Amino acid sequence: MLRTLLSLFGVYRAYEKWLWQQVKNEMKPEHIAIILDGNRRWASGLSLNPLFGHQQGAEKVEELLDWCLALGVKSITLYTFSTENFQRSFQEVGGIMKLAEQKLSEILTNKRIYDQKVRVKVIGRTGLLPTELQETITQVEEATKNYDKHFLNIALAYGGRAEIVDAAREIAEKVKNGDMRSDEINEEIFEQHLYTAHMPKQDPDLIIRTSGEERLSGFFLWQCAYSELCFLEVYWPEFRRIDLLRAVRTYQRRKRRFGQ
Repeated sequence: MLRTLLSLFGVYRAYEKWLWQQVKNEMKPEHIAIILDGNRRWASGLSLNPLFGHQQGAEKVEELLDWCLALGVKSITLYTFSTENFQRSFQEVGGIMKLAEQKLSEILTNKRIYDQKVRVKVIGRTGLLPTELQETITQVEEATKNYDKHFLNIALAYGGRAEIVDAAREIAEKVKNGDMRSDEINEEIFEQHLYTAHMPKQDPDLIIRTSGEERLSGFFLWQCAYSELCFLEVYWPEFRRIDLLRAVRTYQRRKRRFGQ
């Protein structure tokens, strides 16, 4: 049994190295966005509490950050909790909020974040989140606000339609107050009011969704116009480095014309 496991591990390592050789010298996506899907189904398959799946998924984010930094990816956006997810049970939502607060608090003492100069920002309707979580978000964003080497966005209480509505509301308020004329509004102005306005490149080059589902579920409705999409048959807690490398290789093999 041990010999079989070691053999399989050797095959995995060899495949991972082969994938790395394929992608390392080609153009990398500057901005990767990932829909972290499948935590509950992964836990259910093991007859575990759904919150355990969310915990394992949160741990996987630590590995993902290392992999993306090694690839030279500048920006990462993680879709972790939608506005619709508030409809889940009180116990599950409460557990997810506590988990989010814990993981964000750990960022404050994460040496990697400061060494790599990663700006961390939570995007979404953060006013819907518990007060304690909002306070932690403020601390993390304040601690990393001057960094611009890498960007880590965590979409929490996020909805693509909500983002567009919020941007439109801000612009309408400026027009009402006389700070902007309606004939000044264009796509560039609109983008300056999206949740991702702080980023040098708002639109993701590559969007990955785990769990086998093939839809965006309201994620980055404005920003995804020319994103390459990759849907993977793996639950998020089981996501491996080879899954990331395969997705990047898929991105590299596609011809991007941007409507030309």
